[in-house]
Amino acid sequence: MRIFVAPRSLVAGELAITGDEHHYVGRARRAAVGDAVELVDGEGRRADARIIAMTDDVTTVRAEEPVLIEPAIPFVRVLLPLIKGDRMDYALEKLVEVGTDEIVVWPAARSVVKLDADRRDTRIEKFQLAVQAAARQSGRPQIPRVVWADSLALAIANLDGRKLVLDPASDAGITVDDSLTVTLVSGPEGGIAPEELAQLAEFEPVCLGPRVLRAETAPVMAVAIVRALTMS
Repeated sequence: MRIFVAPRSLVAGELAITGDEHHYVGRARRAAVGDAVELVDGEGRRADARIIAMTDDVTTVRAEEPVLIEPAIPFVRVLLPLIKGDRMDYALEKLVEVGTDEIVVWPAARSVVKLDADRRDTRIEKFQLAVQAAARQSGRPQIPRVVWADSLALAIANLDGRKLVLDPASDAGITVDDSLTVTLVSGPEGGIAPEELAQLAEFEPVCLGPRVLRAETAPVMAVAIVRALTMS
């Protein structure tokens, strides 16, 4: 059973688990005093622990000395446009499972979904919670970060490492080198607009085969290929 704690709060000794994680332990997992748990702080530190007390509001655990789990190389960033309905949730969940480290949500010209400024923070918080749940389910010690970019130009500013854009018109498949960072750009339901492709002139266009994949499927497959090729 995995419990997330706040970054830099994971230390050896007794720790109080409250809020959503406490409810997850008691209600969702039906845990009891004496059960073994795994504590992670979302930044790569983990510790074995055991539940020593439970009340209506607090689960108390005794943790062993934390250890640091190094993140996989390369660091994989995905620029994911807003996608309609449950498909966005699917994309976020699966991107976490296959090993994405950062998800940058951007307002593509052909996205069906448009996000008003007054709803943006709430929506990104919702996406971050979905990513945390997926990290727990998939056994990842690091929680990928979800951020919003007001434009494609801002999303791609000051990027280093390998830069790839998913383009069905390309004849090139995904390859990897010794880059420590890989950034993948995927399009919305209507594809990446020509003016956006022009902004991505420094990105290598790559394809995923002869079939056109859905907006929620293509970036997941791309990350899975990168991780398979680097075995990380």
